[in-house]
Amino acid sequence: MALAFDEFGRPFIILREQDQKTRLRGIDAQKANIAAGKAVARILRSSLGPKGMDKMLQGPDGDVTITNDGATILEQMDVDNQIAKLMVELSRSQDYEIGDGTTGVVVLAGALLEQAERQLDRGIHPIRIAEGYEMASRVAVEHLERIAQKFEFDADNFEPLVQTCMTTLSSKIVNRCKRSLAEIAVKAVIAVADLERRDVNLDLIKVEGKVGGKLEDTELIYGILVDKDMSHPQMPKHIADAHIAILTCPFEPPKPKTKHKVDIDTVEKFETLRKQEQTYFDEMVQKCKDVGATLVICQWGFDDEANHLLMHRNLPAVRWVGGVELELIAIATGGRIVPRFQELTPEKLGKAGVVREKSFGTTKERMLYIEHCANSKAVTVFIRGGNKMMIEETKRSIHDALCVARNLIRNKSIVYGGGAAEIACSLAVEAAADKYPGVEQYAIRAFAEALDSVPMALAENSGLQPIETLSAVKSQQIKENIPFYGIDCNDVGTNDMREQNVFETLIGKQQQILLATQVVKMILKIDDVISNSEY
Repeated sequence: MALAFDEFGRPFIILREQDQKTRLRGIDAQKANIAAGKAVARILRSSLGPKGMDKMLQGPDGDVTITNDGATILEQMDVDNQIAKLMVELSRSQDYEIGDGTTGVVVLAGALLEQAERQLDRGIHPIRIAEGYEMASRVAVEHLERIAQKFEFDADNFEPLVQTCMTTLSSKIVNRCKRSLAEIAVKAVIAVADLERRDVNLDLIKVEGKVGGKLEDTELIYGILVDKDMSHPQMPKHIADAHIAILTCPFEPPKPKTKHKVDIDTVEKFETLRKQEQTYFDEMVQKCKDVGATLVICQWGFDDEANHLLMHRNLPAVRWVGGVELELIAIATGGRIVPRFQELTPEKLGKAGVVREKSFGTTKERMLYIEHCANSKAVTVFIRGGNKMMIEETKRSIHDALCVARNLIRNKSIVYGGGAAEIACSLAVEAAADKYPGVEQYAIRAFAEALDSVPMALAENSGLQPIETLSAVKSQQIKENIPFYGIDCNDVGTNDMREQNVFETLIGKQQQILLATQVVKMILKIDDVISNSEY
């Protein structure tokens, strides 16, 4: 913007193409921003908790997604408003960092914005509200530390991990077999976890899906699953104690890089060329046989002649295997990826206990299982389901469960779910508000009220009377001074979350509060919105 002066020396602002821009200033801008943030939060509010509803989203090319994972809903929604985009970013960062709690964090941010609007109507300055929120979030995070409990588990006793993963899966569409899926997720994480360093590399867990079968057929494979079959139908379908050559070079005669032409004008010349090719293929296959390979996995295709030769020499082969899968196979079998035939040595072969081809149902679809590998650090979760949408949603649910198990291995502390942690924090923040003189006190109280919105949404989605239920649980927490009472969403008959086994990770909850507060502070600090008007 440029500042200019008229003939009386009064400044006026010149905007380039001023008539084509709309401008919101001061309280109007904040109100508009808050309304946008609340609108996004309202969409996700109904999909919170075990009784939450799913959303159906249709993409631009007609593909349909059905999910209640907050991050996925917001990713697929084509959001245009800048403030709403901030909410999308908020849920994405929760997804990247923690993997779970993506809906809750947006609901909390929406509630904080709603409370901020009330404070603005009272005439409190937005910066004071933001500062009050910051103080309150510190109190809440410290209080979570105090009420958290440590879980002890090891590679043999992982029941606590399974219970926490079941809590995550209970709000998904797959909650009817949450026990088996939670066990699969935990076993997968423990298989690849480095328990001394407390680190888990989730890249080593591959999640594959195939339409058909039922959800209960989902299995964990200690090895790699490749969606390919043997290159020749007559090759053996089951190889025990396999030595695998992993190649990134094609079984084809070398193509000259230069633009030369070969003129063949006599039959003899053609014969010599053909013989040359044949010996070339012979050498290739022989090299693989010489190093002791019993299975060849290749990133590229084969010539028909090469395929025929491999078949004759009793060397099973798989072609067109993707780069990521090759890496995982190399990690699992302890082999090396070989770029040239000349570099093949026996040390570079991967070893697997059994490689088998399995066909599904009446279709011609087959998959290759590589199991009992030398290094079992790479595992595959294989999901079956009735339709594609179900499999996609199960993949997202399994991803959430894997992330929760990983977070618990990194940090063993848990808090109780069902809104119990939020209610406890709300009470702690309410109590702390009295210690702060000044206007911030109002904002801190507002923060405490906003924290109540999560248990309130849980009660609402479960068909209970929201205010009645919340006040009953709150009074129970105050009376007995126990932070384990939450909303009884599944109508078990007890509010004690210890009995219901509803757990959440401590770092996930803390991250939710911190991220939501940061975004709300950012939105409150905006007081001037200049945008291209749309006409």
